[in-house]
Amino acid sequence: MRNYSVPFAVDREVPGLIVKFGNYPLHHGGVGAIRSLGRLGVPMYAITEDRYTPAAASRHLTRAFPWPTTGAEEPERLVEGMLRVARRIGRPTVLIPTDEEAAVLIAEHQGALGGAGFLFPRVEPELPRRLASKQGLHELCVEHGIASPAACFPESYGDIVEFAAGAVFPVVAKNREAFTRRTRPAVNGTTRIETPGGLLGLARDWGERPGVILQEYLPREQAEDWIVHAYFDADSEPRAIFTGVKVRSWPPHAGMTANAYVVDNPELADLAARFIKQIGFTGVIDLDLRFDRRDGQYKLLDFNPRMGAQFRLFENESGIDVIRAMHLHLTGRPVPEGEQRTGHRYVVENIDLPALLAYRRSGYTTPHAPPHARGTELAWLAADDMKPFFTMLARFVRPGAKHLYQLWRTNRRGSSAN
Repeated sequence: MRNYSVPFAVDREVPGLIVKFGNYPLHHGGVGAIRSLGRLGVPMYAITEDRYTPAAASRHLTRAFPWPTTGAEEPERLVEGMLRVARRIGRPTVLIPTDEEAAVLIAEHQGALGGAGFLFPRVEPELPRRLASKQGLHELCVEHGIASPAACFPESYGDIVEFAAGAVFPVVAKNREAFTRRTRPAVNGTTRIETPGGLLGLARDWGERPGVILQEYLPREQAEDWIVHAYFDADSEPRAIFTGVKVRSWPPHAGMTANAYVVDNPELADLAARFIKQIGFTGVIDLDLRFDRRDGQYKLLDFNPRMGAQFRLFENESGIDVIRAMHLHLTGRPVPEGEQRTGHRYVVENIDLPALLAYRRSGYTTPHAPPHARGTELAWLAADDMKPFFTMLARFVRPGAKHLYQLWRTNRRGSSAN
């Protein structure tokens, strides 16, 4: 079993709370955060869908707060629920949001939540919502000279018809706002659409005001997927920053990370740090970028103003990941520096197998990925915490397979012409 001793001391009097809204019980990022701080002796709490989620099963969890939500509730109701949780914990607690809805709620209700004893990075209240919006992010990229794929924001079916007549295919469709994906999702996830007919076929289901962004597709043969995870302090300075390359995702080339490596990329780290400084963000970030070999630019695809599910890929030589950095900083302790663990690998067991099969068929490889891993972090299986893995398996078989099928079917529909 891996030795989890680290050369720093955390404040074990300040717990952490996993904050998640919506029904997605198989979230390995939340389990990773519980383990990361729990192994250091920090009491960990989590908002869960029920008592039988993988997070609730972790031996490093002090207590689960079952609270079924959709992510579409009125903010006031969610804040009231958070205040009830604060009273039950009864002491200052670091908040760890795992989705955009939670990150935005915390930012926009800092007064009430901070007054209840919750600890979190203070950020301009409107900024996380703008970053989580595909349109808002695109506008910020244009404003600050950050490369991003060309994009269209249709306001009607007629706009889509006009776009389809002149666009270069394939194109990518994404839900425009993080907050409509819970109630009125246009697509199940990032969807590659091969033809005008495929786009118009999908668009018939999007209603009068399609909540989508249609984006230039960066050919996988001419591109690589990179990720940046970091924690920034109140001066928008990085206390911990990491770079890596995504080897596989699910759905292929468009979904969440299934397999990735830590790869040093100072140019990319500097690009991310400069952008964060320009916009004045503070807190944990998870960025997805695609390097376009045709023009030599890193193009920002997604900005998640919260921890990424694969954050445990990254740790420095001092044992610091972004969640540990945030907890140390918010409790007034120094954040030890150190080089990142280059060559380390991260694997999400339940989605990497279908991703591996899909990538083998396509013949796609990632040139910057090292030939051999220097170490591997599994998303679910851990020798000191086995129950989340088996709980995941028990809950994954039917709904997980159905979800994977729905994602595959959506991409198939986008690939077909009428």
